[in-house]
Amino acid sequence: MKNKPRGRIKLSNKKTVIITGASRGIGNETAKAFANEGYNVLINYNNSCEEALKLKDFIVSNGGCAEIFNADVSNSGEVNHMIEFCLETFKNINVLVNNAAISQTKLFTDITQSDWDRMMDVNLKGVFNCTSSVVKHMISQKYGKIINVSSIWGMTGASCEVHYSAAKAGIIGFTKALAKELGPCNIQVNCVAPGIIRTSMISEYNRDEINELINQTPLLRLGTMKDVAYTTLFLASEKADFITGQLISPNGGFVI
Repeated sequence: MKNKPRGRIKLSNKKTVIITGASRGIGNETAKAFANEGYNVLINYNNSCEEALKLKDFIVSNGGCAEIFNADVSNSGEVNHMIEFCLETFKNINVLVNNAAISQTKLFTDITQSDWDRMMDVNLKGVFNCTSSVVKHMISQKYGKIINVSSIWGMTGASCEVHYSAAKAGIIGFTKALAKELGPCNIQVNCVAPGIIRTSMISEYNRDEINELINQTPLLRLGTMKDVAYTTLFLASEKADFITGQLISPNGGFVI
């Protein structure tokens, strides 16, 4: 009952996007960008119900079409219900953005078995669960865009974030392999690997550390959530129809 649409849904004939972990941060900004382009937006959240409702209300009040769904992406049953809900509500699914993730900073020697398992369950298994559930529909319609959100630390590795880096690296491999498999079905699979972005994830850094990161970035600034959202929106567009299996990293030159 908690996922029943609140009030009347403003349906449209436009494309539909599912964005996991959309209630906050990069996912929130990405949802706004897609809504602004006329997409129906399914906002997935796990714990942040209030933020998800605010995002939905923002989109609807600006003439867009959105609904929310509570699902832990690491739980395949909940994910399957979310996909069913999306099809019942919007009738189609054109784009999946696998954005949901958790992070943790710990020395490798302090990482527990439960730390490791939870990181893999959300950040990597969650991508598998959502993609597995959506791809059946995309194959039948001979069209789809799957965009997975990794990280520069999945490209280079990060000290004190071994489990996070490993999960994000796994997403890159997943993307490349699946792109080869789904290409004949006219489904593009790509990966976005954000650099240092101004989100709550960098709140633990002090001003000196932030300034050092800026100085290490050739464009001499940190990334914004819009930088990532626009990259994702581009990959979902018809302009990117001949791009698949690629890793695009909006990082200001921090990693070249």
